Amino acid sequence: MALHTHLLAVLLLLPLLNSESCAATSSEDGEFLQTCSSHRCSKYGPEIRFPFRLSTQPPSCSAPGMQLSCSGNDTILDHPILGSCKVTAIYYRHRVMNAIPIVDSSSRCPLQKLVSRNLPTVVYTPAARPYPDPVLVGCSIVATDQDGIAGPSPCLSLINNASQFWYLVHPGIDMSTLPIGCVVVAKDIPIPYTYDKNGPNYDLFSFRKPLPLFNEKANSAINFGETAFNWHLNKITRVCQRCEQEGKHCGFSSKRGQAFCQHHGSHVGLIAATTSVASFIVLVATALYLSLKKRYNEAIHLKVEMFLKTYGTSKPTRYAFSEVRKIARRFKEKVGQGSFGSVYKGQLPNGVPVAVKMLENSTGEGEEFINEVATIGRIHHANIVRLLGFCSEGTRRALIYEFMPNESLEKYIFLNDSNSEQLLASEKMLDIATGIARGMEYLHQGCNQRILHFDIKPHNILLDYNLNPKISDFGLAKLCARDQSIITLTAARGTMGYIAPEIYSPNFGEISYKSDVYSFGMLMLEMLSGRRNTNPSIENQNEIYLPEWIYDRVINWQNLVLAREITEVEKETVRKLAIVALWCIQWNPRNRPSMTKVVNMLTGRSQDLQIPPKPFVTSGSNPMQ
Repeated sequence: MALHTHLLAVLLLLPLLNSESCAATSSEDGEFLQTCSSHRCSKYGPEIRFPFRLSTQPPSCSAPGMQLSCSGNDTILDHPILGSCKVTAIYYRHRVMNAIPIVDSSSRCPLQKLVSRNLPTVVYTPAARPYPDPVLVGCSIVATDQDGIAGPSPCLSLINNASQFWYLVHPGIDMSTLPIGCVVVAKDIPIPYTYDKNGPNYDLFSFRKPLPLFNEKANSAINFGETAFNWHLNKITRVCQRCEQEGKHCGFSSKRGQAFCQHHGSHVGLIAATTSVASFIVLVATALYLSLKKRYNEAIHLKVEMFLKTYGTSKPTRYAFSEVRKIARRFKEKVGQGSFGSVYKGQLPNGVPVAVKMLENSTGEGEEFINEVATIGRIHHANIVRLLGFCSEGTRRALIYEFMPNESLEKYIFLNDSNSEQLLASEKMLDIATGIARGMEYLHQGCNQRILHFDIKPHNILLDYNLNPKISDFGLAKLCARDQSIITLTAARGTMGYIAPEIYSPNFGEISYKSDVYSFGMLMLEMLSGRRNTNPSIENQNEIYLPEWIYDRVINWQNLVLAREITEVEKETVRKLAIVALWCIQWNPRNRPSMTKVVNMLTGRSQDLQIPPKPFVTSGSNPMQ
């Protein structure tokens, strides 16, 4: 018995001895891993590791000019030419990065940058592939919808020639299939692709019959300016390429000033000498994880199904996932992207255009899906987006909404957007603000249960064909009784810059429907000023705190619209909007008006409005910093 015990002890010590031996021969490896560990900005975000690093890590953790940062769940690259870009994928084996220029820093037409700018820099160049990239084609008439032809681009038509239609065309498409008079305007437009270990997930020999993947990626370039970069840094690039091709990760020795391959290319180089005991533990842990994950998914599915059973069979319609695929036309045309997943343009069998929202990255126990269906599934209001259908099939969940062709309010109200001057006319501003207020009044007072939205912001206000506003995205909403004035939250919810102070701290007051009123007030201030109330690119936030700037100009009777000349009538309308907004953002929730009162203020006479107290600390500092 003692012999067996000693033998077992020796067997268990062997992997430890091997591990120490490995660590002793790879001290640089261990030191690098400890100082420069890999990171992700979100669960599904790209992995950040050498030759990249996070801004919070030492400079030695990356090659020069390859610093990334996190903004919420987004991975951000400061590109020397395109400005701030959201990184959507990094393929280290192929030295390729897919990225989308952020709206604030892009031109009014993202695709135009990819066509007209000289993009190569010291580090980044447009992705080079062993086959031609798409060509930009201008046509005098609309081309037929088919794989290999993506577009048209609406913004290029507005900028260059309203009578022309602009398409990205696969280089293998025969020009004779295009309408007569189509002309190639530019070649080799860099569009994003997905990659595996062998290269792009694209059939290089299918030039005569391009895959639908081409249209998806080309439309992403047209609508969002998504593009692909290569990076190159002399010796570092060559060493790292060799490491990745061998299935290893790349590291850097600051002592020797050289890149090296980490042992076995993993985060756990110190236990690279895997033994049968370690393998057994990994297998058991993996099996346990998969079992727990299966149970967790089954529990969520049961919870959602129980909710839907209680919800009943009334509208909106429940669809099978196969039907959703047909409605979304095989998910060819992506029109939006968010932390929840993707939005695609589709069409119901009766021809009605719709937006299909796939909850691909939905977190929590199905709350976002349940919230959306429970809150807006049964209500109808002119200023609330209508839910037409949904799908819940296993772990796949989708929401089908009426299609909003003019996208979100965010696109129009900021000064660097092409349509902002048209929409910032005071009467249009008043119409939009009043429409949003009526929708919120209905949520707070007009339903059987009071609905608190908790995420009122320009991005969640959609515009229909007539530019009428509709409130959308009820993923953070909370239901309560109509006579319930105070609610409790287990955690803060909402978007930074629009969250009421009481949600951060009970010292400011109790959480109620007045928290939505605060968010609405901040939205109105952005409409008035044409700029965001928080701007991370500004070093000193104290100097530009938006509510303080608006308040000072109101009490001094100064003009609030600086981008253009306005009439006296317009000045009076803008002043009315500013006063209402300042009432809405009072720090004490009791001092904020209800949305019914807000509607009355917006539709009443300007002369009847009183200037509110200062809605912020008067120390000259940003109270929300």
